[in-house]
Amino acid sequence: MVEAALLVIDDSGFNRLLLKRRLAELGYPEPDMAEDGQQGLHAIAAKKFDCVLLDLEMPVLGGIGVLEALRDRPDAPPVIVISAHTEMSGVIRCIELGAEDYLPKSFDPPLLRARLSAVLEKKRLRDLAADRLAALEAELESARNAQLSLVPRNAARLGQGRVTLSAYVEPARQVGGDLYDIVRIDGRTLLFAVADVAGKGASAGLTMARTVGLLRCAARIAMEAGTRPDPASLLRIANDDLAAENPDMTFVTAALGVIDTETGEGNMALAGHDAPYILSAAGVRVAEGLAINPALGVMDGLSYSATPFTLAPGESLILYTDGIPEAEDAGHTFYGRSRFEAALMAHRADAPAAVQAGVLSSLAGFTQGALPADDITLLVMRFG
Repeated sequence: MVEAALLVIDDSGFNRLLLKRRLAELGYPEPDMAEDGQQGLHAIAAKKFDCVLLDLEMPVLGGIGVLEALRDRPDAPPVIVISAHTEMSGVIRCIELGAEDYLPKSFDPPLLRARLSAVLEKKRLRDLAADRLAALEAELESARNAQLSLVPRNAARLGQGRVTLSAYVEPARQVGGDLYDIVRIDGRTLLFAVADVAGKGASAGLTMARTVGLLRCAARIAMEAGTRPDPASLLRIANDDLAAENPDMTFVTAALGVIDTETGEGNMALAGHDAPYILSAAGVRVAEGLAINPALGVMDGLSYSATPFTLAPGESLILYTDGIPEAEDAGHTFYGRSRFEAALMAHRADAPAAVQAGVLSSLAGFTQGALPADDITLLVMRFG
């Protein structure tokens, strides 16, 4: 016997009995029965069916009405419309509304077997694809959680001395290539980084995880040697490793620095990354004079240099990835640097968390729910 849950919706008792017999002859189990479309919808709401055999013309609610009610239901069963040859215009409308096939009311056994078998096989394949998609989405969600666990969950707790922090990362897909990191070196020194892997998705996510591990390991080696990590040396070490066996030329842009949380003095190295902003009561400006080094992973053996910087009391360092200025609305217009700078200016006297919230609110208001084109990362570090 063929395992299938079937529902016959037909106002004719003769048609229901005939279909029941035909289905039994073909090895199908006894179907559920409904005498009109309203009863049929109640039956569909109460039980999962593999296929519905639906009469076109019925009192109370006809076949077209049933299909219109099922149209927006993702769990709606496949439907074969039962029709007379004189009702073909109605059959066409039913097909437009999502019916899989139609069956003449003669209920010819070979034709019934062929069309029912085809519909049930398509449903089996759709169910299999849906199960595999659900499993894949669960795996990607697990990978997303694992990736996000690589960055500090609460950047604010890592602030020390006169430095307060806030940071945010959001992959454009389940996993992405952006990262930020904050490491306490000692009682008054913080290591901070923001980086962006070229591309999106799983490949970028793996490179992101690799980059985090390289930078942290290199920093720990320096700490165990009793020296303060040098941003230029850390980038050189990471670059040599990322460039090895890299046939796809996947590269990483990064901004990496250390800061004395008591004086505001530090060193920073940029590897193909946009210079950060300096935000203060006086306004917002690009941090100038920072050495620009090559992106990581392009070629090994490159040298990197860092540049001293100093934050004055009340100033904030704004590090970000290009997913912010290059975010797009539904019309593919870029958010742009002018909107980004205006959002920063609106919160120039605020704490890091408020600056971050203001930028993200401005960004959300601009994109209006449009799918993100790139990962987004923002790190706000205030000295005061």
